[in-house]
Amino acid sequence: MSKTYANMRFYPFEEDFRDSYARDRDRILHSSSFRRLEYKTQVFLNHEGDYFRTRLTHSLEVSQIARTLARSLNLNETLCEAIALSHDLGHTPFGHIGGDTLDEILKADGHKYGFEHNFQSFRVLTKLEKRYDGFDGLNLTFATLEGVLKHSYPYQKSFLHGIDERFALDKHPSLEAMVVDRADEIAYISHDIDDGIKYGLIRWDDLLDLKLCKLVDTKVSSEGMNANHRLYRHRFVAALITILVSEFIAYSKECIGAYNTSSEPLCATIDSSVNLKIGFESELETAIKEVKKRLYQKLYRHEKIVKKMYSGKQCVKSLYEAFKSDNNLIPNHQRTLLDTRPNHRVISDYIASMTDRYAMKNYHELYGFSL
Repeated sequence: MSKTYANMRFYPFEEDFRDSYARDRDRILHSSSFRRLEYKTQVFLNHEGDYFRTRLTHSLEVSQIARTLARSLNLNETLCEAIALSHDLGHTPFGHIGGDTLDEILKADGHKYGFEHNFQSFRVLTKLEKRYDGFDGLNLTFATLEGVLKHSYPYQKSFLHGIDERFALDKHPSLEAMVVDRADEIAYISHDIDDGIKYGLIRWDDLLDLKLCKLVDTKVSSEGMNANHRLYRHRFVAALITILVSEFIAYSKECIGAYNTSSEPLCATIDSSVNLKIGFESELETAIKEVKKRLYQKLYRHEKIVKKMYSGKQCVKSLYEAFKSDNNLIPNHQRTLLDTRPNHRVISDYIASMTDRYAMKNYHELYGFSL
């Protein structure tokens, strides 16, 4: 997809007072799928407490970081915002375990393409949202859709056979998409530490021996605070984001500047063989991986989290089995789609669209007891 295609759409539209990517952003913000993110799990189930991040608050935090990076790197800030706000629309209830479970179910049921959340987000934007009479989807620009589909790298998947060739799956996505992808990483590392410490699922002792966390601790200590200070957690998270954003800008500026030669986004034109120096110095990349590994060991595999995720997995499996055995259990507007779409895809789309609480409500109604 060249600059010529970047702000094109699948269907004609009337221009108004907004630019192309601002219109994309507004359509995303007003979509049903975006509102549902408020009650979809990020790591902690929504009903555990009002403080925890959800898919919605995560998307807003990614957007804030991505806009900051875009502004500093002279990229299209509004395109970054649109991609960030829509990048998680395809996620299921119960976090990644919900998507993994749907993928397992569909493949075990003989459907080789399974479930993949990047592509599901793309499908939400191009097929599943229904707000216009003449077509399905939100009719967003190709640049926004490409950023949602490909994130950071070429994205050649068998289930994408026949997709519009202008998405150039064998090429890198836009620079804006790559920035959003790393903003996503910065956001979830920082807010998972925040949530985990807040609710006692991890301790500072679990983190402060790591190189990156030591660096952050040194910065916070210069403000006169240690881990026992009541504001330490807030200052730690803020300092972590500041360090990662600053280091990303410093490392990526030269590479991005070499390709970003005009005000129009550069989409799907950079060959996959090109090693783009967008991200962090290798030493910091290693330090980030160490933090992610420790969070996996100490937080994501914590007994309380694993139990809730197991419940979510059983909920998704049970709903799929029920809806497959009797299509009359799904709402009428979903049943009408069975005339034009495969049974398994209608069911999986319906489950994927559910919030945590709606999925649990359906489970309770069908099986007579709560998870």
